[in-house]
Amino acid sequence: MKVQKKMMGITLIAMVALSVAACGNNGQTPASEITRQSVDTSTPEQTSYASEFQRSIFFGDSITEGLSYHDVLKQENVLAGAGKTAEFALNDVDELVKRKPKHIFIQLGSDDILWPTDNPKEYSLSNYGKLIDRIKVGLPEASITILSVTPVTAEAEKAEPRYRNIGDYNEGLKELASKVQVGYIDVSAIVAAHRDMYDADGIHFQAEFYPILLDYVKDELGRQKSAK
Repeated sequence: MKVQKKMMGITLIAMVALSVAACGNNGQTPASEITRQSVDTSTPEQTSYASEFQRSIFFGDSITEGLSYHDVLKQENVLAGAGKTAEFALNDVDELVKRKPKHIFIQLGSDDILWPTDNPKEYSLSNYGKLIDRIKVGLPEASITILSVTPVTAEAEKAEPRYRNIGDYNEGLKELASKVQVGYIDVSAIVAAHRDMYDADGIHFQAEFYPILLDYVKDELGRQKSAK
């Protein structure tokens, strides 16, 4: 009886082993492979951008926050948040200085133009100037580049008419950049070329937009450097 039970046990184990092997042959991923894949989620493209901008900080509002939200850049390379204005960003300068970036890309203004004041543009650009001055004091060796405010869709503009001021606000940013001697990159062209990459609100962007943005920024920096 004991021998018979032992043989039945061996047979059962063999059947289980064959069943597992059959599952593997049917295209199922082994547990060890699933574990490995869940840990290693980065792509070569993500690794490339992380390396390219490893000494950079993108400083801004929810548009900028998309870089880390969509895992295009690491969180330590992005200092941004929804509703952030140039005035509110003044409170983040200490954290920015702690990170010691070599290059700072500032993209603020999409919330500033909605600020409930008599002259949102003037009020915002005044704080923008203070922000850059404070960054220069804390990080005198860092390069600073302003990125233009991204335009919105016609539908979003219709829902919020103040977005019609984005073009005028960007002109103010360009003048400010020249005045305080920092870089300026107008990203409007790539938005116009990729209107299918807007999110449903017509203001923010899908994940696929951000690698295009970074490529454009990198190319423009190279072009500006060559032009000097």
